[in-house]
Amino acid sequence: MEYTIKQVSEKTGLSIYALRYYDKEGLLPLVKRSPSGIRKFTDNDIDWIGLICCLKNSGMSIDNIKEFMNLCLQGNETVETRKIFS
Repeated sequence: MEYTIKQVSEKTGLSIYALRYYDKEGLLPLVKRSPSGIRKFTDNDIDWIGLICCLKNSGMSIDNIKEFMNLCLQGNETVETRKIFS
């Protein structure tokens, strides 16, 4: 299922501005766009947003969250490296 940014805002409690900011900062690299540039979120993207919120609430900086998310995208071989963030 695909969601608009407004629907994701309502589901997550984050503002549309915050979602756009996270996307701009590279924290949502898997979000697809329509040919006209409209973001099309999936359930997986919403799960990622949940992880971002957890990391942010733990006090992690945006730069560290970005680094952590990039490590996640690289797969299981980065699990040990990700442990240093805890």
